[in-house]
Amino acid sequence: MATADISGKKVAFLLTDGVEQIELTSPWQAVQDAGGQPVLVAPKPGQLQGFKGTDKADTFDVDVAVTEADPADYDALVLPGGVINADHLRAESAAVAFARAFFDAHKPVAAICHAPWLLIEAGTADGRRLTSYHTLATDLRNAGAHWVDREVVVDHGLVTSRSPKDLAAFNARMLEEIAEAAHAGQNA
Repeated sequence: MATADISGKKVAFLLTDGVEQIELTSPWQAVQDAGGQPVLVAPKPGQLQGFKGTDKADTFDVDVAVTEADPADYDALVLPGGVINADHLRAESAAVAFARAFFDAHKPVAAICHAPWLLIEAGTADGRRLTSYHTLATDLRNAGAHWVDREVVVDHGLVTSRSPKDLAAFNARMLEEIAEAAHAGQNA
């Protein structure tokens, strides 16, 4: 399968400690392989702790703190999952505002596994067709989303997937949406 060309596009990866490592590293590599520039944005500078399930894995260097990051500088946003990551990130007001800004600007957003919790907090799930890890289905429905159980769902520039087993489909659709750029239907 041909990969979309996103040469010259800057992609923000928003995460914190507890990220499910493969949900960061696989899309990150896909962005790089397609010619894009991934940037790790986090609530605090320094390093973040990745996890493989419940086990600590690698650490990752933060490129820019979310309070210093300007959403206008990025072409798209990727939200990796992980229960701890997603739960802590949705409690960070600067992270919530950063994510919402991508919807306000009609830019592509890709969220996998538990990451759609941030979409609820940002007020961007209502009326959207999406998927996530199955334990978030009720939360997303209660927030007004139309939750479906599929490996990947695309709704006007919003790409969502359920878990690491869906990464191949997630990465392919994420790159397609980034290559297409702005989506008029992508809004909060």
